[in-house]
Amino acid sequence: MKDLQTIIKYLQEALAVAEDNMNKGFGGPFGAIVVKDGKIVGRGANRVTSLNDPTAHAEVQAIRDACKTLGSFQLDGCEIYSSCEPCPMCLGAIYWARPKAIYFGSTREDAAHAGFDDDFIYREIVLPVDKRSILTKAVPFDGHLRVFELWKKKSDRIEY
Repeated sequence: MKDLQTIIKYLQEALAVAEDNMNKGFGGPFGAIVVKDGKIVGRGANRVTSLNDPTAHAEVQAIRDACKTLGSFQLDGCEIYSSCEPCPMCLGAIYWARPKAIYFGSTREDAAHAGFDDDFIYREIVLPVDKRSILTKAVPFDGHLRVFELWKKKSDRIEY
């Protein structure tokens, strides 16, 4: 683990991204940065309302920016610093990006006190599909596995 002063320095930068974004009216009070070898390679702020995109969370935006900068779909050797504990969607995106560490300042409980309560999503994820509040149903149909069979045979596929 990095030394505490370095972690706090990067968390303060993520918080500055969040504050600037919020003050400009682009979205909620969330910011994130991606660091590789001591250099910031990606920045992101919550742009949900300004982009009309529910996936435009700070961590997702920072991941997109870093991947573009690095020319890669993975963040090997990178660290993500977020002003707040990542929500379930962002946590999933972070795991897919495969950084070596995640650091955050505020907790999801802190966010809930400010009106951003993701707890219902955490509760929904663990429920059986047929018990979720949004209708979720697997509908197998003739040929639904075809693309997976084609993928397995594809000689030039890029594993991820």
